Amino acid sequence: MNTSSPSLTPLLQARDGFVTQWGAIGSAWGINRTMAQIHALLITAPGLLSTDDIMADLKISRGNAHGNLRDLVSWGLVRSVVRKGERKEYFEAEKDVWKMFCIIIRERRRRELQPAMNVLHACAERTRNLKGTEATAFNQQIKALGDFLELADKIVTKLTASEQSKVIPWALKLLK
Repeated sequence: MNTSSPSLTPLLQARDGFVTQWGAIGSAWGINRTMAQIHALLITAPGLLSTDDIMADLKISRGNAHGNLRDLVSWGLVRSVVRKGERKEYFEAEKDVWKMFCIIIRERRRRELQPAMNVLHACAERTRNLKGTEATAFNQQIKALGDFLELADKIVTKLTASEQSKVIPWALKLLK
């Protein structure tokens, strides 16, 4: 990006502010701050960025950039692009907001929701035959949590498998 043009200064400042804030939001959601900042940089980039571009912009090490880019690629939020005749690897982000949302929700489901459900199922299985007031209360609570997580899992699965054009009108009706 040409940074010599005075008209780009407000744009660059806004972009830097967004990248910084996206990193803070990512941290609040349990995502590595640098990973979120790289994602923000790529979703607002007008074109492809190389690892060197990302390192320079965010002032991070090659290892930090490479590791976080690898994670973003594994999530499906970023694609690696190889230009013919060049040795450098370039990156671009998925910029369709609905697709980004679905990717993030599916990944969070896989990393958080499903393991939590597995823990609840394992606890219920281990304590199913126990008798007494405490065991009964424990199992009722575990069942209630499990039922809620299973409902959330079904909603997330259905939502991320749907097209945006079908979900938005439904959501708008729900919010009225």
